Amino acid sequence: MTIPALAQAPDSGPPAGMPKPPAGDRFTIGIGGGIGPDHEGSNETDFQPGGVMQGRISGFDVQVRGTNIYVDLIRDQPGSDTNLTFGPVAQVRLDRTGTIRDARVAALGDRKTAVELGGYVGVGKRGVLIPPDSVNVELSFVHDMAGAHGSYILSPSVSYSTPLSRQTYARLVLSADYVGEGFGRTYFDVTPAGAAASGLKAYGVQGGGFKSAGSVLLLVHDLGGDPFTGVGLFALGGYKRLLGKYAASPVVRDAGSASQGFGVAGVTYSF
Repeated sequence: MTIPALAQAPDSGPPAGMPKPPAGDRFTIGIGGGIGPDHEGSNETDFQPGGVMQGRISGFDVQVRGTNIYVDLIRDQPGSDTNLTFGPVAQVRLDRTGTIRDARVAALGDRKTAVELGGYVGVGKRGVLIPPDSVNVELSFVHDMAGAHGSYILSPSVSYSTPLSRQTYARLVLSADYVGEGFGRTYFDVTPAGAAASGLKAYGVQGGGFKSAGSVLLLVHDLGGDPFTGVGLFALGGYKRLLGKYAASPVVRDAGSASQGFGVAGVTYSF
């Protein structure tokens, strides 16, 4: 999830009386922290630092979302009502690579750090309800290249961005994850040896499927007169639900929860 200046789609026009986006390079950096699940499927929460960045370099949009980076290789025409996105994605997955609070899940052993590479494509439409709002539909695909789970994640999403006032913008994102068998077996299986060590029932995930679906709401508030420069505040909250055979895993059903929520807040700086 990004924290762009005003949470707008690139090149969308601001409301009357507000500054226009600068034509050259620009960046917004957000730093904060909050709480979230100890690992995917956990019912334990932990403090988690949060950091994001969105910028434009020589006309190319770059987004850093936590441990993920997206680069849009398509330069859209300024002022266009429709924008296309296409480019590479790189992300690092640290799930269950450190200390795990639940002793049963910890007894299943650590997982390797996953390095997932792929790409994304999308289309956006500006001025759906009011001139500065936008709707964007995206589809990303990444595959683990580090041998952690050796599988893929396919993620469709749709987002709506709009101003709430001259200083506050909001973005709502609905998304889902479809994963391959290797992903499910790595993070949701309980082998016979793991069952003996943890006390959880043995369980095996067969095939791929939709792992989760959820939503994220982002609010960004400008503290100065120019939303594209200076300091602001952001707050982000999300919820997702693990589905089907993933929710039925003893890692989730017995040692955790299929309901996953998180919240993050912090400060942005745009320049």
